[in-house]
Amino acid sequence: MWLYILRLLLERPMYAYEIKRQIQERFGWDAATVTSYVVFYRLKKDGYVTTEWVESKEGRPNRKYYAITEKGRTLFDEGRIFMEEMMKDLFGKESGE
Repeated sequence: MWLYILRLLLERPMYAYEIKRQIQERFGWDAATVTSYVVFYRLKKDGYVTTEWVESKEGRPNRKYYAITEKGRTLFDEGRIFMEEMMKDLFGKESGE
């Protein structure tokens, strides 16, 4: 799940529910809410993302936005390369082209 989260955060900062919804819509995977927050916690603890509370308008609750760090970008690149190599190993060279 961490790779999905970092992929989305490459585009722009997002709040947790928005990320969870985007993962479901774009990647077809619906993770449990608890799982999502455990991954967010770990990514922040390890320095791959930062958080910022943003005041909401019209009496809505404030939202915690997540943003990817340079360390997170590096981790994403490493994860992408690993996945590409794994796909090549599993399905042959055609899958990586």
